[in-house]
Amino acid sequence: MNPTELRRAFRDVRLAHVGTLLPDGAPHVVPLWFVWLEDALFVTCRVGSRVLANVQRDGRVAVEIQRGQMWTEHTGLVIHGHAESLPQDDSGTKRALSAWFEKYRAELSGFGFAAYTEQVAQPAVVRVTIDRVAGWNHAYRPGH
Repeated sequence: MNPTELRRAFRDVRLAHVGTLLPDGAPHVVPLWFVWLEDALFVTCRVGSRVLANVQRDGRVAVEIQRGQMWTEHTGLVIHGHAESLPQDDSGTKRALSAWFEKYRAELSGFGFAAYTEQVAQPAVVRVTIDRVAGWNHAYRPGH
């Protein structure tokens, strides 16, 4: 699949597992909300979070996105790339947050938004520039 097809196939998935590097080089993996726009993948986290500190120190990341419940439905990908935190006033931040709010509108409607803003007083946007993508599809069976 080309990048446009991958983006379409996984754009409605709710969580991405984002792997960053701790100061000692160990992996740190957390589930985060994301949007995949034409130019990059954007994930959100909290200002002051371990994810943001890791990205600001070392931008190498791996992001895993998957879908499906049964074995023959499992499909997913791992994105390897470089992450950078974006300033709040950056045009990329505004564009990503607009798409992010649209994607997660149902989760944030009503009391969800109040709970979110209580827990995430200062959201941060991280842009992941994609270097390479590896994927799997358990529904694919050659010769069938």
